[in-house]
Amino acid sequence: MNKFLFWLLLLLLFPVAAVIVITPMDSQKQYIFGLISIAILFLLGFSKSHKISIVMVTLSALMSTRYIWWRATETLHFNSEIEAILGIGLFIAELYVWVILILGFLQTSWPLKRTIEPLPDDPKLWPTVDVYVPTYNESLDVVRDTVLAAQCIDYPRDKLKIYVLDDGKRSEFAVFAANAGVGYITRNDNKHAKAGNLNHAMKLTHGELICVFDCDHVATRTFLQATVGPFLKDPKLALLQTPHYFYSPDPFERNLRAARHIPNEGALFYGPVQQGNDNWNATFFCGSCAVIRRSALEEIGGFAVETVTEDAHTALKMQRLGWGSAFLAIPLAAGLATERLGLHVIQRTRWARGMTQIFRVDNPLLGRGLKWQQRLCYLNAMLHFQFGLPRVIFLTAPLAYLLFNLNIIHSSASLIFAYVLPHLVMSLYVNSRMNGRFRYTFWGEIYETVMAFHLVIPTLLTLISPKHGKFNVTDKGGLLDAGFFDFNIVRPHVIAVVLLLIGVIAGIVRAVGHHYFGVDPYVIALNVGWATFSLIILMAAIAVARETRQVRKTIRIDVTIPVIVHYASGISSRTVTSNLSMGGAQIIAPDTRHLNDEVEAIDLLLNSGAITIPVSTVMGDERVIRLRFSEIPLARRRELVRVVLARADAWIKPPYQPDNPLRSLLTIIRTVFELFWLTWKTRRDRKRAATAEEIQEDHAA
Repeated sequence: MNKFLFWLLLLLLFPVAAVIVITPMDSQKQYIFGLISIAILFLLGFSKSHKISIVMVTLSALMSTRYIWWRATETLHFNSEIEAILGIGLFIAELYVWVILILGFLQTSWPLKRTIEPLPDDPKLWPTVDVYVPTYNESLDVVRDTVLAAQCIDYPRDKLKIYVLDDGKRSEFAVFAANAGVGYITRNDNKHAKAGNLNHAMKLTHGELICVFDCDHVATRTFLQATVGPFLKDPKLALLQTPHYFYSPDPFERNLRAARHIPNEGALFYGPVQQGNDNWNATFFCGSCAVIRRSALEEIGGFAVETVTEDAHTALKMQRLGWGSAFLAIPLAAGLATERLGLHVIQRTRWARGMTQIFRVDNPLLGRGLKWQQRLCYLNAMLHFQFGLPRVIFLTAPLAYLLFNLNIIHSSASLIFAYVLPHLVMSLYVNSRMNGRFRYTFWGEIYETVMAFHLVIPTLLTLISPKHGKFNVTDKGGLLDAGFFDFNIVRPHVIAVVLLLIGVIAGIVRAVGHHYFGVDPYVIALNVGWATFSLIILMAAIAVARETRQVRKTIRIDVTIPVIVHYASGISSRTVTSNLSMGGAQIIAPDTRHLNDEVEAIDLLLNSGAITIPVSTVMGDERVIRLRFSEIPLARRRELVRVVLARADAWIKPPYQPDNPLRSLLTIIRTVFELFWLTWKTRRDRKRAATAEEIQEDHAA
């Protein structure tokens, strides 16, 4: 469809849309209209056509807009100043969610699903590439494998140079770089943090393309062959971003059993969102796992230093000058997720501050160089990180009526429900259809609720003073000897839960005695239901703070490789691995010899040859043997990295099952139950252990 026909169709349909949005109805008619709309949506849902999906998105957007119109024109009447303040605050929060919903539909409805652009057959035509691995205070154990994996990238050696950019100025890093045969760059100061580090390296290197990896991101061997091709095809392409994939569990996956079997927090962004951005030439640079054209960076004066999110700001600057960007939705590198919830909060707070800074100092809605679609994609990203205050408002709003009898929505319960029901059901259903393999229904509520209370002050301060705060490095590679409950992180959540519990109890009491209290039981029921949902979400968020032990220094990855097992007696046996890490291996026991004969070494049989690694036994039974690697020379470790972390298909996983909203809600409820069950179980085990210790002491005495 050409542009003329598209705009003509929009013009013809606008009066129909206006009638749907603004026509007033009483509760009975609105119920009928809403239920018919939901039924039509469900019938359309039987079709898998993308065009039908766009129709469903349009219907959902119209119903949500109708709800907002009704709220704006019929419900903003108040009996007191405090009701007006709270009521208008709630409406602004709802207006915020509506804007995010509409922008999200725009951003994800037309994803561009790129495939790999092959390089020319003649390697002489391939561009030169500088690989940067910036580091500041991370341990050498974290950085070493990233550098070794970069050396395993299949690319002509004369066209690939690797540099460790050490802002920590550490001698052991310089020694490692020299031994590994890579460049080492440091500087006299740490001005502008990571962006300054990268800009300093740009002055000392000369590759046509720059590839950036955070110091914990290990690349697969095919990384450059999969990402460099588009730069030869399109001379105006400045950036190609790939997903950030994490081979270690994040705090949600580690602390919540249910979260281990659902798409993680970043799946939506590194799926439909970035693919949608790509369609509008608005791909965000994410700081790592990306390739950038040097000439484009030089044209904007290097990596952006005005904000703490130098990555997204750098992409925005290049796009303003007409440079192109791209996103390849294939995980070609993998890194370490934040180990603890506290570190996760610090990292996300920095992102929120940075996007808020960009909104203030280089607002994408203003200035030249961007198309309207690009402006809206950036606007959605920046507004997204303002969810803190609206989320807190939604969680606590029912308390106004339950505890203080304040009416902050001027309407009957039946009319509120008649307008809310189609708005919520249709938006949840459409989002589940469009993005259900990347974000399960209601789990976004959990992710945002964990962060909400912590983002309110930083985002508001940054809006007022964009220079406030400084760049914080996220620690990686830490261990946790014992589990604990991080009460400091969820203190505001616990307070909110207590208040909501009091509110629900008060509401039930008032509902039972509604004649005595002179209240509408339906209004009570609506607020109690709202508060109960808030309680479920809050308690699921609190469950994330129950930190589990993290005693493995290296992450195990399932991989099957032929192995020769060497025993102390001189006998050898053949078997295969069931998983590998950089610190050890689990192998299938070929027989029971290991129960009496120590395993001294293993040979990993690779296509490129065998790697012999000295080992010691950690545990063995009739089925498997768990082995710990002894000290490995650098050359052997590089080969091990090639096998464990840098395989071309290392991070290609099957897609998740489609979302089921009801099942997703039940999973969250189960998570809340597990919070109480596991807490009780832990206390019981500790009491038993303490009792057993006392008995032993008494016997010893």
